[in-house]
Amino acid sequence: MRLPPLKPSLGLLAALVLAFFAVQGGEYSTLDLLRLRAQARGARDSIVALRGQVDSLARLENALKSDPATQERVAREVYGMIRPGELLYQVVPADTAKP
Repeated sequence: MRLPPLKPSLGLLAALVLAFFAVQGGEYSTLDLLRLRAQARGARDSIVALRGQVDSLARLENALKSDPATQERVAREVYGMIRPGELLYQVVPADTAKP
């Protein structure tokens, strides 16, 4: 009984191992590259969202410095300030009122 020659099989196996190493081997594999791209995409999305928040806060700061209507709204809502001649009504929940 004679065994078939191994040279074509070994060459094919070597080619497959080299192809696999070219795609997955080395310092960074293809999966590492895909993970890094996803991480970079997430970082870019975060930067865009944070820039939107910074722009919104800058507009609010500008309005608080220069817009009288915004200043009055904040003074009334946050600090409970009223104009002369106005009455301030405070609603106190029943469970916190002193008997």
